[in-house]
Amino acid sequence: MTKTITLAQGNGGEENRDLISGLFFKHLKNETLERAEDAAVVELRVEGTGKVAFTTDSFTVSPIFFSGGDIGKLSVCGTCNDLAMMGARPRHLTLAVMIEEGFETRQLEKIVRSIKKELAVNGAQVVAGDTKVMPRGTIDGIIINTSGLGEVTAEGISASKLRPGDAVIVSRDIGRHGAAIFAGREGIELESDLRSDCASLWPMVEAVLAAGITPRAMRDATRGGIAAALNEWAVSSDVCIEVDEGKIPVSETVAGICEMLGFEPAALANEGTFLLAVAPQEAERVVEILRGFEGNEMAALIGEVSESYPGRVVLRSEWGTKRFMELPTGELLPRIC
Repeated sequence: MTKTITLAQGNGGEENRDLISGLFFKHLKNETLERAEDAAVVELRVEGTGKVAFTTDSFTVSPIFFSGGDIGKLSVCGTCNDLAMMGARPRHLTLAVMIEEGFETRQLEKIVRSIKKELAVNGAQVVAGDTKVMPRGTIDGIIINTSGLGEVTAEGISASKLRPGDAVIVSRDIGRHGAAIFAGREGIELESDLRSDCASLWPMVEAVLAAGITPRAMRDATRGGIAAALNEWAVSSDVCIEVDEGKIPVSETVAGICEMLGFEPAALANEGTFLLAVAPQEAERVVEILRGFEGNEMAALIGEVSESYPGRVVLRSEWGTKRFMELPTGELLPRIC
């Protein structure tokens, strides 16, 4: 194996075969993938609902390796988390990797190891894939596309199902991914150990469902943060979502970065933080379940659904004033996921 990726390794011939078998199959091999067919044939044994969820996403991040993860972990988390938000157990993924000529093979293998590790967390496997090598300078390092198929274990979870009185919960403190990416990109030295929240959400969702609780809606707060996710909910369900500003959990480090640079924590991206809307009588139990997971000690009930201003999100301050939490505009931080 060469020390860096060459154009010949994307030619479909011997060098390409060696790259796929010597690196990707080495870490990701399974019976379906090793057949190397033009398309994967898989069997889904869906209990209960008899339905599957399907999603796709592409990933580009700078830096490629960041505090708390890398583009490999991010690609699996991103797709599996989208499935989890629909109550679907992740099962099968496709993996398409576009690599810039000259990319270090050692770094690529590190990324593939991260993919393998995060697949295990979700109980999923890669069953089909593709590799392209792009001429130097046409892309920045590496881009990954993943698609995912999951078994829907709970029906009725939808952004259009929120009802007045529902409780709104956030799974942990917000803004960590956006803050960590910015700090890493700009070389900001921090005394604290700021890490991205990049993580797989299915174990938490599974625990909530196992407790007999089916959320009205769930949404991972990625680009645009919780501000975007809450506004999307308000519009989809034609309801008002009222949030207590003082109850939104934000770490001191993230708050400090936001204050220094003029960011709104609610608009910063997350990659392992999600929102849940549940019946009010279930809120306390859901928060308790979430706090049982490492990193989620700050899970909190932050607001409720009302009929006050349909299609809008209202932010209530600790001084009794109210203002709208607007949908984020512009590009706060490019290339974060």
